Amino acid sequence: MTPADIHVTNALSIPLEALTFSYIRASGPGGQNVNKVATAAQLRFDAANCAAVSPDLLERLRRVAGRRMTADGVVVITAQRFRSQERNREDAIGRLVDLLKKASHRPKARRPTKPSKAVKERRLEGKRQRSNIKKGRGRSGGVD
Repeated sequence: MTPADIHVTNALSIPLEALTFSYIRASGPGGQNVNKVATAAQLRFDAANCAAVSPDLLERLRRVAGRRMTADGVVVITAQRFRSQERNREDAIGRLVDLLKKASHRPKARRPTKPSKAVKERRLEGKRQRSNIKKGRGRSGGVD
């Protein structure tokens, strides 16, 4: 790991060279500043061609990123929350790190289990009791 790497987890760090930035005009309020200055940062990370990203991580990243990932495997994040390019750039990197952390978490495999015989019996006994209570609510069949 070099100083030019972005640390995501203990096992994953992304080289800074894998990220490309372009600066565009931000939308929304801001008056003259927003119309003149390109402060919004657009980060592109080619996850499909990055050596640090394993194939299974790439698959989980596709699910987590959703529309933020192109068909070619490029993650595109646009940050325009702040008024300066540098803060928007840091925001975009932070959001990419969050996305990668979420994708690096392997979901625990679920092992299906069956209820025990005693549990089944308790459930059926409860159903029988409830049935008897409801039967007792009906009209009596006696003649007046």
